[in-house]
Formats: sequence, structure tokens, C-alpha cells
Amino acid sequence: QVHVVESGGGLVQSGGSLSLTCVASGTILSIDGMNWYRQAPGKQRVLVARIVSSGRVDYDDSVKDRFTISRDNARDAVYLLMNSLKPEDTAVYYCNVEGWSSDTRPPHRFDTWGQGTQVTVSS
Repeated sequence: QVHVVESGGGLVQSGGSLSLTCVASGTILSIDGMNWYRQAPGKQRVLVARIVSSGRVDYDDSVKDRFTISRDNARDAVYLLMNSLKPEDTAVYYCNVEGWSSDTRPPHRFDTWGQGTQVTVSS
């Protein structure tokens, strides 16, 4: 099995910064995409940033030039540095990891979510 754990959320004032960390563990053979989603109260969960194994990154327009996603392949970790935070960034942030697991033969695809971490930006 593959497990994903996020950390680093909290309360910050508008204009401030926060850094989120997500670490995957378990029977991981390889990781393809590592993604950060967020879900605000009463709204759907949306993709915020994505980084694939080649290093290519994609951002939602609402966070471009403010958020930076990066990954550490040796640690099976992905990070989200959030600068110039706004009240509308308030949400539960979820890490999602996609790849191949070695706990079956042949290996199977996994798509695992973390439990989420709250980010609150006060005005």
C-alpha cells in the first residue's frame, strides 16, 4: 500500500507565506505525478499545482507567480511554497500522488490522497 501525509498548514495573515510538505511512503515502485489540490468551503476540489517526473510543472491561473511546486524524488516528497497569500486561498489543501506500486505482480497503478491540511488566510 501507499500512504500520503501532508503537513505545514496553518493560519497566516494576508500577504504572508506558508510552505506545505507531502511525503509518500509504502510499496512505491515509481511516482509519476505529484499534485496539490484545494477545496474551499462549499466549493469543489480543484487542482492548484502539478509536477510530473520530468520536472514539468503546471499551475492554476489563480496561483501563478505566487505558488511554487517542487519535488524531491529521493524522498518521494512534494512541496508547495505559497507566497503573497490572499483570503481566497483559504481552503483544505490535499496532496495527491500517482504512480506504480510494487505490492502486486505485475505492478499496479496507484492514485493516493492525503488527509488534507487546513490553510487559513486572514484579511
